[in-house]
Amino acid sequence: MPPSRPAGGTWPVALLSGLGRRVLGALGEMGGIALFFARSVTALFRPPYRWRNFLRQMEFIGARSTTVVLLTGLFTGMVLALQGYYGFRKFGGESLLGATVALSMTRELGPVLTALMVTARAGSAMAAEIGTMRVTEQIDALAAMAVDPFHYLVVPRVWAAFLMLPLLTGISNAIGIVGGHLVGVELLGIDPGIYVKRMEETVVLGDITNGLYKSAVFGILLALIGCYKGYHAEKGARGVGRATTGAVVLSSISILVGDYILTSLLF
Repeated sequence: MPPSRPAGGTWPVALLSGLGRRVLGALGEMGGIALFFARSVTALFRPPYRWRNFLRQMEFIGARSTTVVLLTGLFTGMVLALQGYYGFRKFGGESLLGATVALSMTRELGPVLTALMVTARAGSAMAAEIGTMRVTEQIDALAAMAVDPFHYLVVPRVWAAFLMLPLLTGISNAIGIVGGHLVGVELLGIDPGIYVKRMEETVVLGDITNGLYKSAVFGILLALIGCYKGYHAEKGARGVGRATTGAVVLSSISILVGDYILTSLLF
């Protein structure tokens, strides 16, 4: 009878095997999302155009996210002003507070935080709704009625997110600057003329438009990933839950990675 191998000698193999499975799984999912994206691009401009469904998605993604975006932008601008004031005061640079708040909101925090908030609210809902339709076989029923489920479910959501994210980001930028003004001028006593003048001198049109371009890309990302996760949800309530959680996590990571890439290209 051959001697048995020591138990301690198998864990590196198990570790490498587990790591390999995870890497292959991640690569397979990336390939699936890439194919999903290519299919979406070909379907975006193909009729029929379901305007009612599209407007409903715009209302769901845009109008119903306004409150959370307003609150996020307002308190982000207020915190920026508060932290910036105590930092600038150390070397007498309080006059730069308005410019700092405006640049931070328009270039980075407005687009990124808006996209993350919409991902948490609307992206997760997309995955849950489409995932529920998948496990209850409603998607199969659409196909049986000669309705392309991909075109019916995915295209309106991607278009709506693409258009609404820049609008929500513009709202977040504006309310963030107002919040910074409230703290910097009304609470901490910075001269309002200097606050506004420094902001006008520093912020250029490209800072605003490039931030809006980024938000449009983030909108496509969160809608595609939310729809992809729901479309490929596993059977049962647990599968829908996993699809929803996966959509939020993957969308958030993609937005942060995409933000780095776009910032290095645009600014």
